[in-house]
Amino acid sequence: MSGWLQRFLRRLAYAAPGGFSLRPMLHKWRGVKIGKRVWISQYVYIDEIHPKAVSIGDNVSIGLGTSIIAHMYWGKARLRDGASPVTIKSDVFIGPHCVVLPGVCIGAGAVIQAGSVVSRDVPPHVLFGHPPAQPLAEVTTPLTVDHSYIEFVRNLRPIRKKGVPHERR
Repeated sequence: MSGWLQRFLRRLAYAAPGGFSLRPMLHKWRGVKIGKRVWISQYVYIDEIHPKAVSIGDNVSIGLGTSIIAHMYWGKARLRDGASPVTIKSDVFIGPHCVVLPGVCIGAGAVIQAGSVVSRDVPPHVLFGHPPAQPLAEVTTPLTVDHSYIEFVRNLRPIRKKGVPHERR
């Protein structure tokens, strides 16, 4: 398939309606291997240059704004065809705004937490993601137009775990 047609179909699939129908069909036309009952949300980026390196199993859900990347190179610096296969096994749920990097295999039944960067293989049937968000510091100077960024940073007070003294500046 020519490069311009490949890019056109990818961009059409990016925003088209039909998460169970039109979007998966457009990606199949591009060469992405897609199983049955696959949901692809809007604004999902599936590698534009190497769509054939991406394989998605049956009954998979891919969340809004997710990127699936099968290559990492700049310009003409390629090794062989430049792609590292990305495999998403069956029954996987990928939350919104995730990034799946080249060479990754996501095991069957895994759930990827929203906002995760998947840079290594994920075992089957696990919840994969970053630690829960937690308070990091007390804000004593608001980050607004009334104060500089430097003031904001200087006046942050780290929150320590229990038993660790809190140092005031």
